Amino acid sequence: MDPHLLRTFVTVAECGSFSAAAERLGYTQSAVSQHISALENDLGTPLLRRRPATPTPAGERLLEHAAPILLRLATARADVRRTLAKPPTVLPVATTPLATAASEPGALAVALREVRRAHAGTEVTLTVCGREEVVEGVAAGTFAIGLVDGVAAPSDPLRLSETVHPRTTPIAHDDLVVALPNDHPLTGRRGLSLHDLADARWIDAPDLAAPLPVLRAATGSDGFRPAFIYAGTDLHTLLTLITSGHGLAVLPRAVQAPGAVPLTRPRLVHRTELLHGDLSEPAALLLSNLK
Repeated sequence: MDPHLLRTFVTVAECGSFSAAAERLGYTQSAVSQHISALENDLGTPLLRRRPATPTPAGERLLEHAAPILLRLATARADVRRTLAKPPTVLPVATTPLATAASEPGALAVALREVRRAHAGTEVTLTVCGREEVVEGVAAGTFAIGLVDGVAAPSDPLRLSETVHPRTTPIAHDDLVVALPNDHPLTGRRGLSLHDLADARWIDAPDLAAPLPVLRAATGSDGFRPAFIYAGTDLHTLLTLITSGHGLAVLPRAVQAPGAVPLTRPRLVHRTELLHGDLSEPAALLLSNLK
C-alpha cells in the first residue's frame, strides 16, 4: 500500500472534503481524487462517500490501521536518517508539562544550558506538549529527545505506545497524591485508597493528571468516570478547577496541590522517563546531565 495514497485518504477523512484536503497537502483537487481512486482500486472497495467526504465502513476500518502504519513508516525513516546524519545544528527537545516535577528544580533548564555551552553552534528548542505528541515526535524524529511522565507501579516502566517503542531511560519518580478541594470532607486524611474513590467526581486531564483509564486499570474498577474534562496543559488552570470543586485528580506530590492527601493504595508512583533514538553528542550530553 502506497503511504502517499494512505496519507491522502487520512487527510480527506479528517477534512471532510477533497478541496480542503488538497489545500492542506499542497496538491490539486484532481491529484487528491486520483490518489483516492488508486487506493480504492488497490483495495477493491469504495473508501469514501462523496459530498460530504465521509468514510464508508471499509474506510472506517482502514482508518483504524492508518495512523499506526504511517507512524511506523515515519519511525523507520527517522532511524535510517539518524545513521546518515551529520552532527546536528538543532537539538529539538520535547517534554510533557509535569515530566520534571520529580526532578531537582530547574534540572532541565540547567541541562539545556550545559548543552548550549558545550555545543555553541547548536540551536536548542523546547516544546511542551502532551504525552502522545512527545512519544510520536521522538519516534518520528521530530524531536531528538523527549521527557515524558506517567503513573506506574514502582518497578514498572511507563506504558507509552502500542505502536512504537522508543528507547527509554528512567529519570525520576515521586509519590502521588489525590488533589482535593480545600472544603472536601476527605481533606486532612493521612492517606487515601483509590478503591474508595471510584465513584467520586473526577477531572479528566490526561496530559497533566494520572489518566483515568490508568486508575481504572490499577483498581480493576469501571468507575473513575469524568465529571469535567480539561484538555489543556496548564497546571495552574487544573489546580484552580480542583479548588473550585469541579473534581479530583491524582498528581505527583511535588506539585504541592492544595488539599492534597497522599495516595496509599494501590502502590503507584509518578515516573519520568527520557525517550530517545540514537543519541547525537548534544543529546547524549543532555541525557547524562538529566540522569
